[in-house]
Amino acid sequence: MTYLMILLLTLKPAAVWAAEDQKQEETEVPEESRTQEDRELNQVAAEVSAPHALLMEVSTGTVLMEKAADEKVHPASVTKIMTLLLILEALEDGKIVLSDMVTVSEHAASMGGSQVYLEPYEKQTVDTLLKCIAVASANDACVAMAEYISGSEGDFVKLMNARAEELGMSNTHFVNCCGLDAEEHLTTARDVALMSRELLRNHPQIHEYCTIWMENITHQTARGSFEFGLTNTNKLIRQYEYATGLKTGYTSVAGFCVSASAKKENIELVAVIMGGTDSKSRFQDAVTLLNSGFACCSLYTDENRAALPKIQVKGGVEGQVGLQYADEFSYVSTDGSNLSQVERVPELPEEVTAPVEKGDRIGRMVYVLNGREIGSTELMAADTVERAVYGDYIGQVFRIFLL
Repeated sequence: MTYLMILLLTLKPAAVWAAEDQKQEETEVPEESRTQEDRELNQVAAEVSAPHALLMEVSTGTVLMEKAADEKVHPASVTKIMTLLLILEALEDGKIVLSDMVTVSEHAASMGGSQVYLEPYEKQTVDTLLKCIAVASANDACVAMAEYISGSEGDFVKLMNARAEELGMSNTHFVNCCGLDAEEHLTTARDVALMSRELLRNHPQIHEYCTIWMENITHQTARGSFEFGLTNTNKLIRQYEYATGLKTGYTSVAGFCVSASAKKENIELVAVIMGGTDSKSRFQDAVTLLNSGFACCSLYTDENRAALPKIQVKGGVEGQVGLQYADEFSYVSTDGSNLSQVERVPELPEEVTAPVEKGDRIGRMVYVLNGREIGSTELMAADTVERAVYGDYIGQVFRIFLL
């Protein structure tokens, strides 16, 4: 027993194992390695009539095709995608609720362009104003919501620009919340796709608004009550079977624009068209991109249902710690690869050293297709394991003897 006590006293806990962060780098594919499908996709993008276009797969953010997607342009009412995103984030955070009554200011009621003719001091619910923005592209409803959330349109625009920076929209600057032309109110097709993806991925309830074709709202004003009809500005909702949204825009400066989302089976795409010459051609261009994307894309999704091994813990009150995935993994193929052949290869240490905090990075799961790594997701500690102290070792010894 004396020998055992000396042995316990000489144990020295070490630092927790921590692997270096594996920064996933994008590599440019050499021209000779590009597949026929990739070349065909780029050809489709070149053939759209609009000067600026981009097609993105939503779950992964993979850009499938693009055309002058980083040139700065005026976005018109496509701006409202960011406004809608901030409204839905405020709802999610509990800052506002759909049943809140919003009082329309004189400034909001004075907005020109597309509108639903809100009157000063009229009250509408957040839910109704969301419909006015998503369906009828109402500038007055946008400003009313901006003021309700931030106190003023100017302060709301600051939130828009801050959120754009967070999303990596490096070529975007907003001046107003509704898209009225201003010299410095600029974005790109790529940046529009980024904010569209954020809205679609994290707030799928937006489809409940964007897919409304026609609906009436009721104005309650000092002059009395009257009905006003909303009609969706996005004609693809009626004309394209896979359409799910998202937002149109037009001014004489911006031209005809659309961020068109669509879903077919398990693949969701967003096609951005900027600067089109007429309304019909912007929708035709969007459908051309969407159809080409659906024709060539296949999607692999690992929903992480497979059991993960436990990792030995050195110097902890528990001898093992379970693992969990940081997030799901998705991969888009456009080359016809058999995605059932994707292999999952865990990269894990033999053991870690206590203390281990829940959420600590332990390793990663690597996904390999045809001998090539196509991506990875981090593996995290599922529980906390404290460092064992002298008393814990004594307790372990007594438990051993009692067994």
